[in-house]
Amino acid sequence: MVTRLSNYFVRTLREDPADAEVASHRLLVRAGYIRRQAPGIFAWLPLGLRVKARIEQIVREEMEAAGAFEVHFPALMPREPYEISGRWDEYGENLFRLADRKGADMLLAPTHEEAFTLLVKDLYSSYKDLPLSIYQIQDKYRDEARPRAGLLRGREFTMKDAYSFDSSDAGLDASYQRQRDAYERIFTRLGLDYVIVKADAGAMGGSKSEEFLHPTPVGEDTFVRSAGGYAANVEAYVTPRVEPLLTDGRAEARIFDSPKTPTIATLVDLLNAQQPRTDGRDWAASDTLKNVVLALKHLDGARELVVVAVPGDREVDMKRVEVAFAPSEVEAATDEDFAANPALVRGYIGPWSENGAVLGEHSASGIRYLADPRIVEGTEWVTGANIAEKHVLGLVVARDFIVDGTIEAASIREGDPAPDGSGPVTIDRGTEIGHVFQLGRKYAEALGLQVLNENGKLVTVTMGSYGIGVTRALALIAELNNDEKGLCWPESIAPFDVHVVATGKDAGVFDVAATIADELEDGRLDVLYDDRPKVSPGVKFGDAELLGIPTIVIAGRGVADGLVELWDRRSGERTQVAIDEVAARILADR
Repeated sequence: MVTRLSNYFVRTLREDPADAEVASHRLLVRAGYIRRQAPGIFAWLPLGLRVKARIEQIVREEMEAAGAFEVHFPALMPREPYEISGRWDEYGENLFRLADRKGADMLLAPTHEEAFTLLVKDLYSSYKDLPLSIYQIQDKYRDEARPRAGLLRGREFTMKDAYSFDSSDAGLDASYQRQRDAYERIFTRLGLDYVIVKADAGAMGGSKSEEFLHPTPVGEDTFVRSAGGYAANVEAYVTPRVEPLLTDGRAEARIFDSPKTPTIATLVDLLNAQQPRTDGRDWAASDTLKNVVLALKHLDGARELVVVAVPGDREVDMKRVEVAFAPSEVEAATDEDFAANPALVRGYIGPWSENGAVLGEHSASGIRYLADPRIVEGTEWVTGANIAEKHVLGLVVARDFIVDGTIEAASIREGDPAPDGSGPVTIDRGTEIGHVFQLGRKYAEALGLQVLNENGKLVTVTMGSYGIGVTRALALIAELNNDEKGLCWPESIAPFDVHVVATGKDAGVFDVAATIADELEDGRLDVLYDDRPKVSPGVKFGDAELLGIPTIVIAGRGVADGLVELWDRRSGERTQVAIDEVAARILADR
C-alpha cells in the first residue's frame, strides 16, 4: 500500500536542534527520523525505523551467507554470569546496574558473550555440533561519560553481535575469516569506506583483535597506517625496539640550578642558554624526560599513583594509557595526591636518586616509575632532580636509575616508523563500525563450556566475537550522504524507493500523482506520496530535500501537457518525462 504523507507520522523541523554537533544528528532530527529522549538516548520514528531495518536486512543476508543463525537475548541480564567472567567489575562505571524488587542485581547488557556461551553450554556437548556461529541484532547499553554526536556516541545503540564456537584453534581461524569476509561485504553494500586496523581487545579479552574503522573527520578514534600496509589504532601501536647503549665512559650525572623551568620548553631554553652541549648542537625537547603523575583506581577500590615517563617532545596519550592500565581507571593526579606525597615536586619530578640505580626502589619519590620503550639502557636524559628548581644532567638509564616497567603511553606522530618495518606512518581520524575478536577460551573456561572431542575427552571450546554498530553505521551513512538542503540516502537503505509529490490545487494533478504512486507500488517499490492538501510547493520541495529519498516524481503544472518531473535527489538532475512513461522508466532502472 502506498504511504500517504497526509496521514504519516512525521514532522519536519526548520531549525537545527540546539545540541546537534554533527550533520547526521542535525538532519536526522530535523527530518523526523529520530527524537532525543535524554543525552545519548533517542526514540526511533517511522522513517528512522525503515532505514534501520534496511541496514539490518543487509546484515542478516550476509550473516546467513556466512552460515550464522539468528537468536535474540534480553537486554536485561542477571549479574552472576558477568561476575563469573569478571566483567561486572571490569566495565566499571560504563555498566548500567540495577536491582529487581527482590534485591537481585541486574544489568543492561553492553555485550552478550556470557549469555551466548551459556546458551551453547546448555544445548551442545560434542565436537560434532561444531563449528557453530550465532548472532543477534539487539540494543546495547553503556553509560558513556560524554555521549555526543547524536547516534555516533550514545548510551543506547543497536548492535549486531555474532559469536563463533569451535573445538580447535584452526576452526576458530576459519570462523574468524568467514566473519571478517562478511564484514567486508556488508560495509561495501552500505557504501562505507573502511580500514581494517590492529586493535586492543579491551574488556572483551582474547588474542587477535581487528577494528573496521570508517575514515571521517568527525571520528573519535585515531589510527595510523603505512604505505606498506600496516594499520593499527593508536592503542595497539607498538613502538619499534630501540637498541640499548653502553653505559661506560659517560660523564657523571650532575644536578644544576633551573629556576622557573616547570615546563619542557622553559627547560630547553635554559639548557641552551647556560648548559651548552659539548657536541655543538642545540638542546632539544627530545633530550629531556617528561614525567607525568597519574592516579589509578583499581577494581578493589585502591588508589595508586604512578609516574609515566616519555621523551620530552612527546605527550602522554590518555587513550593509550587507559589501555595499558585496564581494567583500572586512570586520571591525572590531584592536588590532594601531591600534598600526600611531598617527594613529588611539581615541575621537577624525575627518577634521580643519589644512591644510583637500585632495583626495587622505584624513583626518588618512592612511586612506581614506568617508562616509554625509547627510554632504554644507556640512553642519556635531562630530567627533574626531585628538588624544587633543580634538574639533573647526564642521567643514564641502568647506571643512574632503573625503571619499574615499560609502558606504551607516548603520543604517536606522523612519520614514526611502523612496527613491521613497512615505512613511516600517517595519522587519520575514524569511527569504529565493526570489531572482530578471537576471544579464545576466556569465556568458555570461566563458564565451563566444554565438549567431547573425537577421542571422547572433554575439551574447552574456543570462541570468536564479532560486532557491528548498526545505528552508528546509519549515522555515518547520513554523514556521507547529505547536502545543504538535507539528506541524500543511497538507494539500498533509503526509507522509500520513490517520493511522489503532488503540487498545486488542481485535483487532476493529485489523481495523476496517485496513479503513478500505485503503478510504482505495483512494481514492488516502496512509495511515499506527498498528497497533503493546502501545502505550498515550496514546503513540499523543502521536505522532499530534507527527507532525502533518492528518486522524486513531481506532478505539477506540467500535467496539463502530459508531463511530470523526475528528480534525482543525489545528483540534482531534473528531467521532464511523459506521465505514462515515468513509472516504467523508474522500474527499468531498478
